[in-house]
Amino acid sequence: MTKQLDLLDIQGNLVRAYGRFGYPLARYVFLAVHQPAAGRALVGDLTRYVTGSLDWGPGPGQMPRPDWTLNLAFTYPGLAQLGLPTASLMSFSPEFAAGMRERRDILGDTGSSAPQHWDPIWRKHRDTQDVHVFASLNAVSPEALAKGYAKLQSIVETYGDGAQILGGNVGDDGELLDYQDAHALVENGQVVAKEHFGYTDGISDPVFEGMPPSAQSTKGRGKPMPGSTWAPLATGEFLLGHPDEAHEYPPGPKPGLLARNGSYLIYRKLHQNVGTFEAYLEQQGRAYPGGKELLAAKFAGRWRDNGAPLARAPDAASKQRFDAEFYAALKAGDMAKVDDLLSDFDYNQDMSGAKCPFSAHIRRCNPRGSLQMIHEPGDLPGSLKQSVDAFDTPGALSNRRRMLRRGLPYGQVKDRSRDDGNHGIVIMLVNADINRQFEFVQQQWMNYGNDFKAGNDKDILLGNHSEDPTQPSKAVLQTDPAGHDAPHFLPRIPRFVETRGGDYFFVPSLTALRMIAAGVIDPT
Repeated sequence: MTKQLDLLDIQGNLVRAYGRFGYPLARYVFLAVHQPAAGRALVGDLTRYVTGSLDWGPGPGQMPRPDWTLNLAFTYPGLAQLGLPTASLMSFSPEFAAGMRERRDILGDTGSSAPQHWDPIWRKHRDTQDVHVFASLNAVSPEALAKGYAKLQSIVETYGDGAQILGGNVGDDGELLDYQDAHALVENGQVVAKEHFGYTDGISDPVFEGMPPSAQSTKGRGKPMPGSTWAPLATGEFLLGHPDEAHEYPPGPKPGLLARNGSYLIYRKLHQNVGTFEAYLEQQGRAYPGGKELLAAKFAGRWRDNGAPLARAPDAASKQRFDAEFYAALKAGDMAKVDDLLSDFDYNQDMSGAKCPFSAHIRRCNPRGSLQMIHEPGDLPGSLKQSVDAFDTPGALSNRRRMLRRGLPYGQVKDRSRDDGNHGIVIMLVNADINRQFEFVQQQWMNYGNDFKAGNDKDILLGNHSEDPTQPSKAVLQTDPAGHDAPHFLPRIPRFVETRGGDYFFVPSLTALRMIAAGVIDPT
């Protein structure tokens, strides 16, 4: 039986990655509430414009496609400032209550990623934190974005000293702005799904039970099942108030109506050191047998030009065959075929890492059921072995670590030989359990490699690589153990990405937004 969700009650950014649905522009705005009553009234006014998850189109059960979207989320201090009862506040997860800055050691936000280097809006300690409300705008055009932002400004301004839009977002040339702009990149006048290192991005976002019909295939995007099939992930991995992969309800705030159809959102502004990336890739590419572009693919697990996964196209010859099939499907408008080519794969035939290295970014983010096969049953601790037995599914070790990815790149790279400048990516991740999903992946899979039998080797692209020259980071690019080629070592990997700020947010349902606005949250 197909699970039915109340799409009118769920905020649209939880089930829809706007950037892939014709909204290439975004503006992220952060507000402070100075007077609780004014703040609640402001939430009520903004809620009238919040975009839900109902499918877009002219048919029954659909709504017209808006030119701009608005979604709201709150920090823990923001909910406290809005007057939520103490019992409700205490029922939120401790990670959310602490905030991203206080979790910096777990997240690896050290050195050049430490909070003292963050944008001014994010530098304050949590007990004096000004950011209370996150208003996220996405738009189809610059004119639509300006219209949405003007509407937001006009509503906030009616509350005078009761609330304000905060500055402190670093823009070009170091100026401080009242918002963080983000946008899809443009090449030759065309919007492209790429990021500043040149990789095709935004592929294989998870599919879960109850998503609207516009969701793409589950192949490679759901959970792996026996027989090389795929199924949607449990709704409760992403939305509170629904059963998760453990057939349990994820812990959520009280009362139940406050939690149901809501989620936690992780906002991270990441600066990309493009000059360092290009120089390292060029240097190491000269020594790599497959050349620079194959080495770049080894960093990510996908080829840069069209996102071809190494699991399908591990070398130049197989890449040529992949491209022929891929571009034929693209020319024919067969987007289902395109999606399957990009997403429908696993690592069952690559347990040595010879095709896609264990430290490649996409393998660290989503092992696709391969961790059970890396570890022989005797290798697993008792608790994990029981977990595998209980779930009886190839993805038991990774299905509970999945996250929905939102966000867009920001800025423009004006000189690819330099690291400075205002360019990077705003990553927003949606999950029902910050600790079990985001923090686990960030700490154990991005910044540590033991689960992949890779020791201390980090995610090549996003790892917090050592900035101490006496303890440099490295990674091993595996080769086929049946062959005679030696593994390739990447020495002295620099830090390609640096954190520039962010926080943990709670995204309520439309029902919960109205309850917050009315001041009727009752945890009893």
